[in-house]
Amino acid sequence: MFSAKGKFYLLVFLLLVVTGLFIQSKLNEDEKHKEEFETYYKIYSLSMPDNLSFAGEVVPLSDFDVKERYDKELLTNVYWQSQTLLMIKRSEKYFPVIERILMQNNIPADFKYIALAESGLQPQVVSPAGAAGWWQFIDKTAKVYGLEISEEVDERYHLEKSTEAACAYFRQAYREFGSWALVAASYNMGVEGVKRQMQQQGVNNYYDLYLNTETSRYVLRIMAIKEILEHKQKYGFKLVRNHLYSSVPTVKVKVTKPIDDLAKFALEHNCNYKYLKLCNPWLRKNTLSNADGKTYIIELPKERLLPTVDADSLMNDTLSFD
Repeated sequence: MFSAKGKFYLLVFLLLVVTGLFIQSKLNEDEKHKEEFETYYKIYSLSMPDNLSFAGEVVPLSDFDVKERYDKELLTNVYWQSQTLLMIKRSEKYFPVIERILMQNNIPADFKYIALAESGLQPQVVSPAGAAGWWQFIDKTAKVYGLEISEEVDERYHLEKSTEAACAYFRQAYREFGSWALVAASYNMGVEGVKRQMQQQGVNNYYDLYLNTETSRYVLRIMAIKEILEHKQKYGFKLVRNHLYSSVPTVKVKVTKPIDDLAKFALEHNCNYKYLKLCNPWLRKNTLSNADGKTYIIELPKERLLPTVDADSLMNDTLSFD
């Protein structure tokens, strides 16, 4: 039998052994982690595209400044994986509408990427300067291009109408510049701002202009987003088809009289306020006073509309509630 002193030394010895084993285990774990990190964790630089164009205009990647600025935007958006993945998913839902309107207005399809760069196709985004909606119009500019803005209605949040307004801006700017790259730049800093810089610097090409940091990044960011979305797998974005977001079939309800309670209006149509707001983000309050008797089109999701109504027969028609 051990004496009390012997038992003490034995306990100390056992503690030292256990501590040593723990430290050795920890060292082995750290070494293994370090080895795995160095073996498997890689960050790759990206090759430049052989050719790059925007709206049919060649981008001069031979210019070292343009190349470096473009490389920065490409790296930023490829490695901001969650944001870029969400933009890819949303584009599947909203681009068909935007593309149709751009085509009807003879605006190059590449301009759809401006909406993606501006709002991420999230109409609820509002900039510090008060720009809002799909195309991030400030209220003054939005009104110039025919969008209604009031406490109850803000058509900057109306996908079709705000896209039509953006097309009107693009057409007007193209008449000024004759260059789509300059049109895109002007969407960020204004037509007069671009013209002023062109006059001061004596150049008439976007890529030759020395601009503020935001605008110098802006057009190249749009081009980088275009490149990624057009070559997703090349940049590591692999998506299953059913993971993409899809458009929601709706029935259009024509309204010409006031609505005192939109939540009640939604319930009367076998819908609810949440779905009404999701389909009509341009309705900003729970009321639609409509004192002037204007005609508004409210969209309701087809699958939740009036089960007693044959919704299929109404897809190309308009229900009238006046």
